[in-house]
Amino acid sequence: MERSHFFAILSRMKYINRWGLMRNTREENISEHSLDVAILAHALAVLRNRRFGGKADPERAALLGIFHDVTEIYTGDLPTPVKYDNPKIRDAYREVEQAARERLLSLLPEDLRPDYEGILGYTEEDAQLLPLVKAADKLSALIKCVEERHMGNTEFAQAEEALRKSVSAMALPEVDCFLEEFLPSYSLTLDEQE
Repeated sequence: MERSHFFAILSRMKYINRWGLMRNTREENISEHSLDVAILAHALAVLRNRRFGGKADPERAALLGIFHDVTEIYTGDLPTPVKYDNPKIRDAYREVEQAARERLLSLLPEDLRPDYEGILGYTEEDAQLLPLVKAADKLSALIKCVEERHMGNTEFAQAEEALRKSVSAMALPEVDCFLEEFLPSYSLTLDEQE
């Protein structure tokens, strides 16, 4: 039997730090971020279903959140201003991400690839979940900004303001609900959260 490096490569997510252009009070890697996105995507799907009459699959949303940044194992975390500022760079980066996705899939034994193709890429059935995963990704970044500001780090103030606007502009009721009902707790101490 041939050995596969797929899972060992995925475990390297813990070595890829986010927010490379910012001074951080606590570094965050893409492994931690992906767990946060999974938890938030799951929560947004549950909110959609319970409060807004949706039929989203929370478990699938969480799974997509776990794997949403795996290509950064090869690409690194390209800062948002660089990634999205220029259409040529954005398009080129998408091609690089696709090549990284294909490289990751090639590390799997043939019989397992079909199970991961729909996780590392997205299926048509995921269309209603992708906005939730994207919102969860932005919420995770917003939470990081709130936590940094709470620690006295003003470096994240502008990013926080931009992310609040970006998240609100998504016009998703479950996101608005999260912002109002759950986000304020991230500014509290542990004792205040009890």
